[in-house]
Amino acid sequence: MNFKEYIHAIDQLYHVGNTTEHSFRGSLASYLQSILNNFVVTNEPRRIDCGAPDYVITQKNVPVAFLEAKDVNDGDLDGRRQHKEQFNRYKSSLDRIIFTDYLDFHLYVGGEYRDAVRIAETRGDRIVGIPDNEAKFTEMVLHLATEGRQRITSSSALAKQMAGKAHLLSDAVKKSIALDGEDGNSDMAVLLRAFRKALIHDLKPEEFADIYAQTIVYGLFTARLNDQTPEDFSRQEAAELIPKSNPFLRKVFQNIAVYDLDESIAWIVEDLVSMFAATDADRIMKNYGGNKRHSDPIVHFYEDFLAEYDPKLRKARGVWYTPAPVVKFIVSSIDEILQTEYNLPMGLADDSTIMIKRAIQQSKDKRTSDGMKHEMVPVHRVQILDPATGTGTFLAEIIQQVRDKFEGMEGVWPSYVENSLIPRLHGFEILMASYTIAHLKLSLTLKATGYERVSKDRLNVFLTNSLEEATPRATDLFAKWLSDEADEASRVKTETPVMICTGNPPYSVSSQNMGKWITDLIADYKKNLNERKTNLDDDYIKFIRLGQHYVEKNGTGILAYISNNSFIDGITHRQMRRLLMKAFDKIYILDLHGSSRKQEVAPDGGKDENVFDIMQGVSINLFVKTGSKKKDE
Repeated sequence: MNFKEYIHAIDQLYHVGNTTEHSFRGSLASYLQSILNNFVVTNEPRRIDCGAPDYVITQKNVPVAFLEAKDVNDGDLDGRRQHKEQFNRYKSSLDRIIFTDYLDFHLYVGGEYRDAVRIAETRGDRIVGIPDNEAKFTEMVLHLATEGRQRITSSSALAKQMAGKAHLLSDAVKKSIALDGEDGNSDMAVLLRAFRKALIHDLKPEEFADIYAQTIVYGLFTARLNDQTPEDFSRQEAAELIPKSNPFLRKVFQNIAVYDLDESIAWIVEDLVSMFAATDADRIMKNYGGNKRHSDPIVHFYEDFLAEYDPKLRKARGVWYTPAPVVKFIVSSIDEILQTEYNLPMGLADDSTIMIKRAIQQSKDKRTSDGMKHEMVPVHRVQILDPATGTGTFLAEIIQQVRDKFEGMEGVWPSYVENSLIPRLHGFEILMASYTIAHLKLSLTLKATGYERVSKDRLNVFLTNSLEEATPRATDLFAKWLSDEADEASRVKTETPVMICTGNPPYSVSSQNMGKWITDLIADYKKNLNERKTNLDDDYIKFIRLGQHYVEKNGTGILAYISNNSFIDGITHRQMRRLLMKAFDKIYILDLHGSSRKQEVAPDGGKDENVFDIMQGVSINLFVKTGSKKKDE
């Protein structure tokens, strides 16, 4: 279909009347296809229902450009009024897109207005072409499809584009579930139910959409960082490049982004692949390992991504970057306490073992409480858990400080890491993006210490809700990769003798974690208060109670957090303080202040600044239980 034929076709439709933006789709697709002989112009209703632009221009299945069409004489092709939300979403996530009303065409590249051309106008009930603009339109379309994607060389630019495409994916998944219903038989609905059963039992469709989007975005990101030949980067190759040390991400990605990729979102995934292929990963990663805030691109990606993708999610989950000096101080303090209070000269590097009773899988014994046979097995004594791992900052610092103890003993380091360090490090995380980055960060940290991974064993960071009770072992064959992750996390929750519980737990007064298990645990802090309002449901309090639970279960140990400091002198926290003093032998609290509400000043009269960009004051808390204190002390 040439220019004249296109004008004639849409004129005939317009003249008849009762047309909508959908009426002209076929004609524009035919006209575009006649210009773009070596490309495929697709107009797929199912994709559009799931949030795709009206037209996708592809070459060898790789999206190169997009068009979004509105009704004739729409009047808002720059998205300043009724289309603002939709157009901004497309501008921020799609490298090249044209917004059109079939007569006027506005081109945006990299989110910025580039050019416009009008090829027809309405006169009464007729559409009349503007032949003088035909050549410019043809040039615009050819340039749109053939112009190479701009190379991405900065971490902030990459994080922003990743967030934009994650938005598209998340919206597409939500719309797909809404179309078929949560109880439907679509791939999305079935997968949502599987996630609920195996991992997060109160998972909402929008939360599932976030996990799905982040899995694909960060799965591709991780794969790209491991790819030495980006020119042929593909989602099939990505499935093999995701490290085996993260089997869950590897399996999830393979299942939802390669083998069973929903066709309604395939265009987004392929556009992501194209974006990562144009990313200078080496340049972005060159500053890895610096000491200044944000010099670590791994953390930078995570913070920028979450700030762009969903700031409310960051606030709801209490996600805040922990300054390196704080992390170093806490980890160093744990190391010193292990040496002085537990007589472990190597501190965090201690590799001594103890014997524990562990259930034998797939065994039966009616005489035991859990109905299974048990055996005594040796495990390392200094087991470490970060129950709110985030990007893995605390675990990475532990690795660094343990490595410092092996200065001059580099020959034994790889064997030590394999047999006596990795098995002792555990982390729980509920956000898919940070979970993925934690794996990546820990792998890179270990590699920087001189350890080249040879074992096929995974890193013990799990996607799970720390505040949910361990789930019974799953037996479903469907989505076994989901149940395997849940089983491994449950094994840590129930069988691992956690001695060190450390990290930066989330602060969120409006806690979303209201499950029965943690609610029952936190009830101990609320007994006999006789207060109308207790303010004891903040997530940070639940994580302190969780850490106390693990240490008491083990009999000895250290709980070391940086947290909200309201529990230090809060009126309704008095029972919490009493139980903590009863449970632990020694308590060290370093109040960092920083509360904007209290309007305190520093000792020198200066401003009372917070180590975080938040209003609530914080403190570093070290709770030590050696087991030497008598019951009533």
